[in-house]
Amino acid sequence: MTEPLLYTVGDGLARITLNRPASLNAFDAALGEAWAQATTDAVARDDVRAVLIDGAGPAFCAGGDVRAMVELDSGEGMTALAHVINRGILALVESELPVAVAAHGTTVGGGLGILLAADYAIVGEGSKLGSRYANVGLTPDLSVSAQLARAVGERRALQLVLGDRMLSGAEAVEWGLAAEVVPDAEVAARAEAVARGWLAGAASAYGRAKRLVRDAAARPLREQLAEEARSIGAAYGTPDAQRLTRAFAGR
Repeated sequence: MTEPLLYTVGDGLARITLNRPASLNAFDAALGEAWAQATTDAVARDDVRAVLIDGAGPAFCAGGDVRAMVELDSGEGMTALAHVINRGILALVESELPVAVAAHGTTVGGGLGILLAADYAIVGEGSKLGSRYANVGLTPDLSVSAQLARAVGERRALQLVLGDRMLSGAEAVEWGLAAEVVPDAEVAARAEAVARGWLAGAASAYGRAKRLVRDAAARPLREQLAEEARSIGAAYGTPDAQRLTRAFAGR
């Protein structure tokens, strides 16, 4: 039986690959559990300094597997599965690890939530991204309602969740959902290059910067400034910062 998710760790990079290509990497119970296990393991390991998420086959993630959904006994089963997947989303968002995602092909529904859990998204010129929950009578989950408006603004978020609109790769960048759009064949390589670029520099500083930005909305300005001051002091004491600041000063 093919594993629903592939997970490897090497040279500081945790790679998580959604691996249900025949179902466009849509989540069923097995993928949800594997996702939760891989993400929580990655953020707990001392040998992981960055995370890369991608998908096998023609699409990144088509959200929830509707065929699997109809086999659930009740709405309670849907809720339970969402809670399992949410464990992985929270693990990534709340971590001090920078997370890159290669979102090629189609990204819809809960797949959008997985993309939003990453900090730097690469999409392809032929990529299509949207909500599409209402098309099957469902409401946003997997952090879409929590994170989409932060990324694109409330009015644009409503356009996606209240309509059938699918964004192109270029529009995803324009709207703020993605950082870069590249030729479709280059999405995976570019996302890996971004992640390895973090590893080649001061990965811990990227992670702390991610944490500061992610937490800012929940803090008053005075508290955020104090946290910035604390964080930069802590960063300055790390070997990476000592090496890089001295190299810069010596130019």
